[in-house]
Amino acid sequence: MRNLLLTTSFALVLSAPAFAAGTHDGGHGETKPTAMMIGMPGEAANVDRTIDVTLLENDEGEMLIESEEMTIKEGETIRFNITNKGELEHEFVLDTVERNAEHKIEMAKMDMEHDDPNRIRLDAGASGEVVWTFANAGTFEAACLIPGHYESGMHRAVSVGDQMAQADVEYTSGTIKKIDAKAGKVTIIHGPLVNLDMPAMTMVFRADEAMMAKMSEGQDIEFVADRVKGKLTVTQMK
Repeated sequence: MRNLLLTTSFALVLSAPAFAAGTHDGGHGETKPTAMMIGMPGEAANVDRTIDVTLLENDEGEMLIESEEMTIKEGETIRFNITNKGELEHEFVLDTVERNAEHKIEMAKMDMEHDDPNRIRLDAGASGEVVWTFANAGTFEAACLIPGHYESGMHRAVSVGDQMAQADVEYTSGTIKKIDAKAGKVTIIHGPLVNLDMPAMTMVFRADEAMMAKMSEGQDIEFVADRVKGKLTVTQMK
């Protein structure tokens, strides 16, 4: 009788379903990541271009993700070269706005460091990379979800669309008159800004560190400007 019970118990264990620990779309411990709404991990050999990203805090108490405009073609594979130039630990997470909001709530309860291919956490002064293939069109988000960092401004839009949609962006011609790199400001003599309904004039714009590095006084440029946090900002340049 005892042998019969042991045999029956062993058979039940073998027949019980196995449940894998999950990531947010597959599993924190999975060896083969699954595709997400924003896309999937990219192969280094298939990288189409690189976007340099800087994580930092400024003197005004803001925490920022600085880079060129994150406007990406559907199907494009991007290498994000990420450097933490701040004095605090920061992370870089690619996901939908909704999922970042959900995860931010989780992080507020317990600050967790995940090992997922769509994110990287960096100590002050450290650098790393995320290689990602953007398989679906839409507006997504890059963010830092460490408690308090998102609320301090550490997030920005990631726009993914087809090649034609990107070509529809209207650039304005201008000449750089003055650069104040310390203040993150650039004075541009420019033509009409159609998207902002502004005539040709000379104005002061904000620009992030990566954008400023491409500028020089007297340089003729074509650029796109928009209001970012209420301030006129150069968001694209060629």
